[in-house]
Amino acid sequence: MTHKLENRSIMVTGGAGFIGSHLVDRLIQEKPSNLVVVDNFFLGKESNLEDAKSNYPALKILRQDAKDYEAMKHIMRDENVQVVFNLAVTPLPASLTRPRWVYEENMAIVLCLLELIRGHDFDTLIHFSSSEVYGTSIYAPMDEDHPLNGPTPYAVSKAAGDKLILSYCRIFGIDAAILRPFNNYGPRQNEGSYAGVIPLTIKRILSGEPPIVYGDGKQTRDYLYVTETADAAVKVYNCTKTRGRVLNVGSGRETSINSVVQLIAQQLNCNKPIVCQEPRPGDVKRHIASIFLAEELIDFCPKVGMNEGLRTTVEWYEHQCENRLPMRE
Repeated sequence: MTHKLENRSIMVTGGAGFIGSHLVDRLIQEKPSNLVVVDNFFLGKESNLEDAKSNYPALKILRQDAKDYEAMKHIMRDENVQVVFNLAVTPLPASLTRPRWVYEENMAIVLCLLELIRGHDFDTLIHFSSSEVYGTSIYAPMDEDHPLNGPTPYAVSKAAGDKLILSYCRIFGIDAAILRPFNNYGPRQNEGSYAGVIPLTIKRILSGEPPIVYGDGKQTRDYLYVTETADAAVKVYNCTKTRGRVLNVGSGRETSINSVVQLIAQQLNCNKPIVCQEPRPGDVKRHIASIFLAEELIDFCPKVGMNEGLRTTVEWYEHQCENRLPMRE
């Protein structure tokens, strides 16, 4: 069986963030009857939704914490929400300085949405997990049955959230599925306080500084261009065989941090030597996704290669810099 998002009332929590805003862009193509973004703007930016507002003038953007049960219940009823894509999250780096807060925030968001769907306040939950739940690869590629050995409080909060959702599927029969994205990159990725290596490297080079690598740079990641993840999320909703399951969403290819930094430096004509700094706490050594299940269930087939994706990403940040747009912290 398949479902369609056309004429559905959809909510995207965390929809003003990096992946969330690209998902909003993608959902507009499905012609929903109503589209609501809920975001507390901890990392999200309203500027991320400028294209979406132009293409879907009826878009509603609500500054709201997704863990507030009563507030979310009112929004669900007022907007007649049927489908929720949950990307609301407190990010990994914050868990290294405020572990209890990050764990409690992330769990509270999941619990709020689960109790709302259990109470029939909406119909379907598509939840975004994280490849961080796996920790360093024990075997490769990493399938959905790989042990959940994530070392950080953030990773543990995401793993616990996944298990809680699956328990609600089994015990209460809720309609839910889980995406487990690997390392997304692309335009709009936060380059401020909680930046990933790609936006951080671009920002440093554009500012005239040398690129930085933490540790020896031999750590590997599975990088996926962000629009591929947004497209996968729509396909996960459409395919009812995904319900009660977790699907990895990645490229199925392994790339070292050194390689990524060198590619960015080449595209920006930067000849400055890479600066090596101490490894970051909780940094995983190896990540590569098995995407067999996503290929089987949703016909997932990434099309944007690393060179093409990085070129588009670098050009976007260069445009931001050329137009003297403020770097978003």
